[in-house]
Amino acid sequence: MTSCAFLAILILVVTVDLNQLWDFSDPEASERAFRAALQHASGDDALILSTQIARALGMMRRFADATHILRELDATAAAAGPLARAYHALESARTLVSTSHPADGISQDARLAAHDLYLRAVEHAYAAGDDAVAIDAMHMLAVVETAPEAQLKWNFEALELARESDQPAACRWEASLRNNIGCALHAVERHEESLAHFRAAADLREEAGQVAEHRIARWMVARTLRALGHLQDALDMQQELESELAAHGKPDPYVFEELEILHRTLGDSARAADYAARRRAPSPA
Repeated sequence: MTSCAFLAILILVVTVDLNQLWDFSDPEASERAFRAALQHASGDDALILSTQIARALGMMRRFADATHILRELDATAAAAGPLARAYHALESARTLVSTSHPADGISQDARLAAHDLYLRAVEHAYAAGDDAVAIDAMHMLAVVETAPEAQLKWNFEALELARESDQPAACRWEASLRNNIGCALHAVERHEESLAHFRAAADLREEAGQVAEHRIARWMVARTLRALGHLQDALDMQQELESELAAHGKPDPYVFEELEILHRTLGDSARAADYAARRRAPSPA
């Protein structure tokens, strides 16, 4: 057996397929799936699965439980392979600055600690040759940064890696990164540039058959068209989204909000008031 063949087998042994276990819409079910898989895992596989249990707990705002798991793994992670160390650093950081925390519940010390951990995760992921984990850590670095230019730096670096990688899991990041870059550019009113990224994200979502994500991407395009003063184009897109969502019984207050703004800007105060009322109405059960 050649050394390359042996390495390929080794990679298969120590790598768990987390995508098969994750349901990001149901962190409780994901936690159960990871705990079940953990019963049959060992070594770095067990460490990686445990970090994902901590992530699921963080999504449920059980931060003390998540932190306890990750701290218990500190010594094991120090002696683990680079991919397991990358996951440990990534999830340790994510627990500190998770979006599940209250908006005012993340201290500056937590942000600084998370920043250092994310940098460590990028380093370990590169050492492991896992582009997707490196991109995940980079995109979280962009989240933890507060300055738009710093956010753009990390998102553009992640996008470059996603576009150059031959790893499918890394390539699948492109649409999300385009969206994040569009949002960062929107924040500094670089709307023409942001529109290009939002349109690219919409195309990628459509190609992938991601219906819900494609609608969100189109909403981003329409909002940016409004910001650029292309009011009729923006109105047409939002009305199209409104019709699609109504047909599926899923009215969206964000669509109503944009339609309210557009009609008010176009001088139709009555229709603007109607959409304002619909935006405030309780969602159907």
